[in-house]
Amino acid sequence: MSAILQAFKDQDLRRKILITLALMILYRVGAQIPTPGVDYGLIHSRLEEISQGDQATMFSIIGLFSGGALLQLSIFAIGIMPYITASIIVQLLTVVIPKFEELKKEGQSGQAKMTQYTRYLTVALALLQSAGIVALADREQLLGQGMPVLVEDRNVWTLIMMIIVMTSGAIIIMWLGEIITEKGVGNGMSLLIFAGIATKLPSEGAIIFQNSGGVALAVVIAAIIVLVVGIIFIEQGQRRIPVQYAKRVVGRRQYGRTATYLPLKVNQAGVIPVIFASSLMYVPVLITQIVNMNKPTPPDNWWMNHVMAWLQNPGSWQYIVAYFIMIIFFAYFYVSVQYDPVDQAENMKKYGGFIPDIRPGRPTAEYLGYVMNRLLVVGSLYLAVIAILPNLALDAGLAGSGRMGMSAFGGTAILIMVSVALTTVKQIESQLLQSNYEGLLR
Repeated sequence: MSAILQAFKDQDLRRKILITLALMILYRVGAQIPTPGVDYGLIHSRLEEISQGDQATMFSIIGLFSGGALLQLSIFAIGIMPYITASIIVQLLTVVIPKFEELKKEGQSGQAKMTQYTRYLTVALALLQSAGIVALADREQLLGQGMPVLVEDRNVWTLIMMIIVMTSGAIIIMWLGEIITEKGVGNGMSLLIFAGIATKLPSEGAIIFQNSGGVALAVVIAAIIVLVVGIIFIEQGQRRIPVQYAKRVVGRRQYGRTATYLPLKVNQAGVIPVIFASSLMYVPVLITQIVNMNKPTPPDNWWMNHVMAWLQNPGSWQYIVAYFIMIIFFAYFYVSVQYDPVDQAENMKKYGGFIPDIRPGRPTAEYLGYVMNRLLVVGSLYLAVIAILPNLALDAGLAGSGRMGMSAFGGTAILIMVSVALTTVKQIESQLLQSNYEGLLR
């Protein structure tokens, strides 16, 4: 606690922490404000029925990233998913579009342009997603077939206003995240996700206690502690490749003849593959519901009876297998986009660095790619296993009647919270070290 108090004694760091906390509180307040035109009382009663029932819908799982704001149709209902999706798309386009690759190499000016493109794409995705959510709510299919969640005197202008309000809410969240990143502590978007998940823990813990008793809640808490220890162990794991630099003479100064190492994380992709796979599993459900919204009864065909049946049931083995494979695929794909062994080898060669017993240039790139692929086997399997733990609990019936309470206590939620917490603490630690304090990590 004395070390934490030292962080607040530093005036600059204290200001950053207070700004971060204030904006996170503002985000949670906005998540509770209903969008005009929504029957909030009816939504609240319906959510209580779902939480006491045996349902685990796709919307409840995706709503986890918005802290429950999606199902409440608040002004921040869309959450930060459009910005995350836009960021991933822009990063992936750097491989496909040469112009984006050039911007990436331009440094700060190029990064500013890519950020601007990300913002434009975020607005488009938020508009599309808010229109789909409002359309489902208007057709009484958001919280179940035949459940009206909008006011009775709604018209076209009311629906347009709701779409504009939700889209504006997504833009405000994007702005809050960027302000936290610029003037606060840690990554703004990650901290907003952290805040949304953390605020659901008390309510969902109470649901587990009411439905299954104190013993079940104690078992869940014990399992979470074990899970947190395992996540920290893997997240901190590195493969340190030794690197030596030859002597270089620049003018009258001599550089080199140093030995260091190149750290390669076991989980190089972070939580991006899990988030991207979750979003992709949710897209077919949303599109199908929008297409069939005007039909009085769902069509009786192979798509609805088989594909949609297991896509809407996170506890089915088909869903679990597809989710598992997609996480592994996106882990490899994302790392292949973000980490280029050829560039790494060229930079080492450029500054006179080499790996012992490995020739510079192409052999070094092949060796780095070989090591990264081996690490990805462990990292991708780790992500996939952590993510499907709550789904396996649903399939085995271990969640009981509190399935809604399992989302915030699931592997994905704990993985995100622990990863964000570790990153934020490291950033605070680095700033404390700059101020000649002992820091948070001893």
